[in-house]
Amino acid sequence: MIKRRVIVGPDGNVEKALRKFKKKIMESGLLQEVRDRESYTKPTIKRKLAKSQAKRRWKKHLRDQQLPPKLY
Repeated sequence: MIKRRVIVGPDGNVEKALRKFKKKIMESGLLQEVRDRESYTKPTIKRKLAKSQAKRRWKKHLRDQQLPPKLY
């Protein structure tokens, strides 16, 4: 396991160090992994979610390709 460390500077600004630590944790994906492991999701549900997200992305893509409405 990789250790995540943030050194508090000589100014003693703990809030700044805490923000940096939170950013490192979010970027590493560790927090999302912990949330995913909290509850079991059946494979069929995972497939349904992935399919619905793909549909949303596709609809957004099609919506972005349309011409704007005429304003006259």
